[in-house]
Amino acid sequence: MAKKGNRVQVILECTEHKDSGMPGTSRYITTKNRKNTTERLELKKFNPILKKVTVHKEIK
Repeated sequence: MAKKGNRVQVILECTEHKDSGMPGTSRYITTKNRKNTTERLELKKFNPILKKVTVHKEIK
């Protein structure tokens, strides 16, 4: 049976942390409306490992 609604869970991953080569990852889980937002999300979130606000992009 198909899911009802257009809201889906997405995972946001830090782009600066990936490039720095430090161990670990900074990820957040959020939801988005697939119908209104077809492109990948890109939000500024706090990275606790780097201790600053960085750009997090949607993965998968």
